[in-house]
Amino acid sequence: HAITDYGTWRSAFDGFAEARRDAGVAGERISRPVDNQRYIVVDLDFESGEQAAGFLNFLETAVWSSPDASPALDGKPRTAILEPAPAAG
Repeated sequence: HAITDYGTWRSAFDGFAEARRDAGVAGERISRPVDNQRYIVVDLDFESGEQAAGFLNFLETAVWSSPDASPALDGKPRTAILEPAPAAG
């Protein structure tokens, strides 16, 4: 999703570390496109789709809906819950 300032965004993200842990986040990766530093990609790993959906609901209702809880967020994040694709053959 688009952000206005990485440092501000990162500080808010780090502030939700306990919420991620409590929601069952097993791993996380943050990436930024080399040609657009005002954009962020957050990849969170969960043991189940249900955990992922529950955390997405938390983000939508408790974090992204509040400018105070999501400073530096620029617009509505685009999200998807993914599952590993089966190996070929």
